[in-house]
Amino acid sequence: MDSTVLIYSALLMGILGIFLGVVIAVFVKLFKVKCDPRVDLALELLPGANCGGCGKAGCADFAKALAAGEVMPANCPVSSSEQISAISLALGIDAGEVERKQAVVCCRSDIGEVRKMHYNGVQDCVAANMVAGGPDECRYGCLGLGTCARKCPFGAIEIIGQVAVVHRELCVGCGKCASACPRGVIKMVPADSEYHVYCNSPEKGANKRYFCKAGCIGCRKCEKLFNGKFKLSGFLAQVDYDAGAVVGRDEAQSINCPAGCLLSVDERLTAAYNKMKGNKK
Repeated sequence: MDSTVLIYSALLMGILGIFLGVVIAVFVKLFKVKCDPRVDLALELLPGANCGGCGKAGCADFAKALAAGEVMPANCPVSSSEQISAISLALGIDAGEVERKQAVVCCRSDIGEVRKMHYNGVQDCVAANMVAGGPDECRYGCLGLGTCARKCPFGAIEIIGQVAVVHRELCVGCGKCASACPRGVIKMVPADSEYHVYCNSPEKGANKRYFCKAGCIGCRKCEKLFNGKFKLSGFLAQVDYDAGAVVGRDEAQSINCPAGCLLSVDERLTAAYNKMKGNKK
């Protein structure tokens, strides 16, 4: 090959490379996305769970909102108090105060034994609920197929005796389980609440007790003794979390719920395990 052709080819390639480099540099300059260094700093300090409990798509989205002043560090349910303080100090913003929430499955159908038929379909609560309202007599109780447990990023939910039970030491209150439940059985309650009414059915006591021996009978004993801490929804008593009510051990013992629905988180977990052991005998 003629050496002149090689020289011209090399020159052409060099000129073309320079031209393309200039074009790329111009485009980078024109379309450069400005990045707030505080976003990267916040993202580095966040736990990285990407649970969505803050209401954002993930930690990256939450970090952007922090830098923009749209949210406060305390809005992250997974961050410890030390992490919240570190983020607040690093970004120079107020840490904020947000009431911590935890999930509670308001059902004891494992005790009541409400299953009316064998379900052999897709092991998903949403799917089962669409098939004749599910396999249980109660239309308000936990289906126990583990959809909430699979949605929980922290492994805080266990299926015991066909009912979901929350381990409070693992629950961070992200709310993914509550969003996944097709029956609204899972409630997000203040994390410092110890006692809860473990029933979700507003039907008359006689009706629900016909097929579930664990249901609330709507006797209103709790409401009468501690007016303002409980509210009635149909024939279902509930702790009035909206009013900031917290029920303690002494109050629960004074009420001595006739149906056994008012239990602490630990008492509920113990009852579930005891029932499971009894079924294995």
